[in-house]
Amino acid sequence: MSENGNVILTSVRNIFAVSELRNRVLFMLAMLAVFRVGSWIPTPGIDATALQEFFSKQAGGSLMGFLNLFTGGNLSRFSIFALGITPYITAAIILELLTVVWPYLEKLSKEGELGRKKITQYTRYLTIALSLFQSLATAFFLEQQNAAFPDHPIVLNPGWGFKILTVITLTTGTAFVMWIGEQITERGIGNGISLIIFAGIVVGLPKGVMWMYRKVQSGSLFMVLALLAIMVIVVGFVVFVERGIRKIPVQYGKRVVGRKMYGGQSTYLPIKVNAGGVIPIIFAASLLAIPQTLKFLIRTSWMDKVSQQLSHGYPLYLLVYSLSIIFFTFFYVGIIFNPNEVADNIRKYGGYIPGIRPGQRTAELIDKILTRLTFAASIYLVLVSILPDFMISGIKVGALPFVGPWLHDNLPEFITQGLGVNFYFGGTSLLIVVGVAMDTVNQIESQLIMRHYDGFMKRRARSRG
Repeated sequence: MSENGNVILTSVRNIFAVSELRNRVLFMLAMLAVFRVGSWIPTPGIDATALQEFFSKQAGGSLMGFLNLFTGGNLSRFSIFALGITPYITAAIILELLTVVWPYLEKLSKEGELGRKKITQYTRYLTIALSLFQSLATAFFLEQQNAAFPDHPIVLNPGWGFKILTVITLTTGTAFVMWIGEQITERGIGNGISLIIFAGIVVGLPKGVMWMYRKVQSGSLFMVLALLAIMVIVVGFVVFVERGIRKIPVQYGKRVVGRKMYGGQSTYLPIKVNAGGVIPIIFAASLLAIPQTLKFLIRTSWMDKVSQQLSHGYPLYLLVYSLSIIFFTFFYVGIIFNPNEVADNIRKYGGYIPGIRPGQRTAELIDKILTRLTFAASIYLVLVSILPDFMISGIKVGALPFVGPWLHDNLPEFITQGLGVNFYFGGTSLLIVVGVAMDTVNQIESQLIMRHYDGFMKRRARSRG
């Protein structure tokens, strides 16, 4: 066995050698197992066969396919977890935005642990409200499909009885998924919400592999090889950027404490290139799902046109999606990283950046570097996120005013029609899977190193890290 294989096996043994870390990992796996079991409990009143036929007729790049990916197939099965964690993410976005403009929430955010608990409580309340709204919209939507499929209706007994039962079931399911995510974050390892989305994507990978196998059998070997090459390039690019850091040199002066002398060494302040991780993409995708939900309740021609233009593959969708990712990247990094606070901490411990005065000048330099890194990270997230639209359904350039029809007739089909590949091989899903996996491994690595165990990487690799 290779040296790297021995290191991994040793690290896995070390995880189970530390009782606290072992319990955290096992608790995380148990909670994810509960989530997957609940994913197969159906919501009453639905013909599962008719629902599967409806989803099979949907385009791969449609909203339904995208939401079904994020819910781990729960939407296509219409299980009790059909809404997934999307309402919680949307509620978190709204509360984060209100924190900037509402003085009351801004004051709570600065009150430490007590204030954060209060904001978390408000997020839960808003999650329930959004779940009630989305579950009712889903019930209306499914009943509307009965008219489209009169020979094989999806809803067995339409009416307010079905609507009320659906609202209660899906809202309760969302509340339970939210509780699972919070428990994983608190008592497990990694970010619970991200791990739930991660689990939903990973369970669909075998189906994607079977899709590739059938493509090979049908004679599309070149397309499959090209797809695998793109996947390898995207994964390598994601790993390269996610592990990239900008080192700012910091010099600490010597100071005497009692009879001992401390300081006098040079170190670095590491700033991640993509400090926001996959959160901006999840936020942007959840935000763009709102107009599609409103379409089921507000039946007007104007709302239909807006929801159509904000559907996957349309130029307006790509524009709004890209701008939303850029906005949420800056917004989220601005929340989790405060240059003034970092500069004050450096000054308090007698440190300074060579050539830069401590205090405000240091904060300005850190903010300047952070802004450049965040802009580069936002562009990277946009490029990786819009890749699925090229691969799945192409770009519907015909919707552009004036030049749309001409572009549709003259551009190659792989741009306007896409390649029709599976959603699981899109850039967004790969980014989430790789990003969440790396974040979880890093947390396990930190726990092992803190207890004087070797992690998954060699010491030399960590020092270069």
